Amino acid sequence: MPIPTPDFDYIASAQRTIGLERDAVNSLLNRLDSAFERACRTLLACNGRIIVTGMGKSGHIGNKLAATLASTGSPAFFVHPGEASHGDMGMITREDVVIALSNSGNTNEVVTLLPLLKRLGVPLISLTGNPESTLAKAAIANLDTGVEQEACPLNLAPTSSTTTALVMGDALAIGLLEARGFSAEDFAFSHPGGSLGRRLLLLVDDIMHAGERMPLVSTDTSLRDALLEMTRKGLGLTGILTADGSLAGIFTDGDLRRTLDQPIDIHQVRIDTLMTRRCKTVHQGALAAEALKIMDDGKISGLFVVDPDGKPVGALNMHDLLRAGVV
Repeated sequence: MPIPTPDFDYIASAQRTIGLERDAVNSLLNRLDSAFERACRTLLACNGRIIVTGMGKSGHIGNKLAATLASTGSPAFFVHPGEASHGDMGMITREDVVIALSNSGNTNEVVTLLPLLKRLGVPLISLTGNPESTLAKAAIANLDTGVEQEACPLNLAPTSSTTTALVMGDALAIGLLEARGFSAEDFAFSHPGGSLGRRLLLLVDDIMHAGERMPLVSTDTSLRDALLEMTRKGLGLTGILTADGSLAGIFTDGDLRRTLDQPIDIHQVRIDTLMTRRCKTVHQGALAAEALKIMDDGKISGLFVVDPDGKPVGALNMHDLLRAGVV
């Protein structure tokens, strides 16, 4: 093996690589034409699954494309072309659409599948670097991902070409996402185990303190008794109710600190003279992430959950959101 040059300029090498791959990606902009639209419409009309295939480095990019499609509303999975020739073709049905990746467009393992796909009548979309290749000509839409030069100085290792295939695949996936009107909540259903899923699926109802755990007092309660309620419930706040059970206001630890600067008798002063009126609330059934935004925007650490009539049904604070992994 060649001995590395001690004073080799790694930064210059990286800059050259990034520059070549950047230029290769930029060149894709001028290649977006009716073939790309046809590919998107075909994928959008698919009643089955999107099957992605590719060999070697193209296969790795294909795996990523299938995962991106599946997580953005387009059911998809990757089939290795070699395995497809030895039984896995049974995974492909007449309702599916196949996306095949091959820089040369003549990869044997992929080309071998073409007669089988034709017999099934499965639409084929190709991502190739050679529009005149066997694969490109067999496809109903070929997306040109060719590059003038690989980032590899020997112009051998797939580098720029795999980057353009990756970017073109992302363009397909995002085009379908936007055309479907795929929402953040839809995305969360594909990622229920992560922090994103918790932020987009968890409701305030799931983490709020309700019933006897909710700190509440009436408008004629003394400051002393209101503080005892806050201490018992441990949320750093209490709600103040009107006679009909609506939320008249809120009193928090912050309000208490401000109140201590005043000459008052905590046994005599009524809580409704000290409370914050028109306090921030969040509606029942709202996302926990919405409660977090209300707290952040209002620079507060807790709030009440109210029903459509404005009556409190729960309370939560920033610690609840932290424990739930929303923050």
